[in-house]
Amino acid sequence: MATPNPVTAGHRFLVYVPHEVSGTTMVIDPTTQQVVNTFTTGAESQHVAELGHDDALRHLLTWRPRHPHRPGDGNAGPAIEVEDPYNLYFTPDGAEAIIVEEGNQTLTFRDAKTFAWHSAVYVPCPPQPPRLPADFSYFIATCEFEGTMIKFDMASLLMVGKMTIDMTPSGQVPRNGHAQPQDVRLSADGAIFYVADLQSAGVYLIDGTTMTQIGYVPTGVGAHGLYPSREGCKLYVVNRGTPIVGGPPGGQGSISVIDFATRAVEVTWPIPGGGSPDMGNLTPDGTQLWLGGRYDGEIYAVDTRTGELAARIPVGRNPHGLTVWPQPGRMSLGHTGNMR
Repeated sequence: MATPNPVTAGHRFLVYVPHEVSGTTMVIDPTTQQVVNTFTTGAESQHVAELGHDDALRHLLTWRPRHPHRPGDGNAGPAIEVEDPYNLYFTPDGAEAIIVEEGNQTLTFRDAKTFAWHSAVYVPCPPQPPRLPADFSYFIATCEFEGTMIKFDMASLLMVGKMTIDMTPSGQVPRNGHAQPQDVRLSADGAIFYVADLQSAGVYLIDGTTMTQIGYVPTGVGAHGLYPSREGCKLYVVNRGTPIVGGPPGGQGSISVIDFATRAVEVTWPIPGGGSPDMGNLTPDGTQLWLGGRYDGEIYAVDTRTGELAARIPVGRNPHGLTVWPQPGRMSLGHTGNMR
């Protein structure tokens, strides 16, 4: 289990909700379920990520556009200029910030503290969340608009592998002629990667070393986000309820719980009345999973002990990369509160 970080000990417990269409970021107190702040962050506000690593975890960032917030009080700070910000990650040593410039199909490397530009690497597709194995020797990322996955060597920062996902095991027929891989997570034992796929109603098991597909687990319509439980035994698969990007609202949204030991779903919790759970994170104690309702203008808190809906709060249009802060752990890997 991740350990607390003394740097974030005084940070106020809040939920940050960026809105892709409304162009605002809303700050919610999860204890009272009340909105405590809302500020303009601009069109296509996509994700809220930690702007720092280890002892520098002092700010959060609404990614696209790039406005830091002070997580101690939930207020906005000055902008950081980036050409095409979509997502933010960090190298394991904390030296480099990895900026995913989705439209430019580029990974830009900057100083993690000053954000001074160092280098950029072109990638053959708009990359989705890079994930690293236990030894940090490489990372893999999904290419959702062509149904592939790519592998980058961390030492050379060169692409060393690519594979196309075979949807045959899912029995699903893709709307776009190919799979649409989304989030990626490493298994608890570090042996394989789990890859959620929007068109496949489930997750694929991928051997990162050989870049081969070794299994498939059905979960629910529009499998999208992946979140390990606090104790590391389970994987919460967020099923967005539709395989269509852009809606419709009121879909067959649900959360499936995979047991890492058996690699099977042990239970699926539907969103009552339908919904579109998308991205988010666990509370520090792991008892609630907070998620944006992407196409329903709402956010959800799911009790991870019972699967019941603990909160359903109306927000702006297209809530996307929601973050719960602070998170336990000492090292930020970026995205929506990924810590080690």
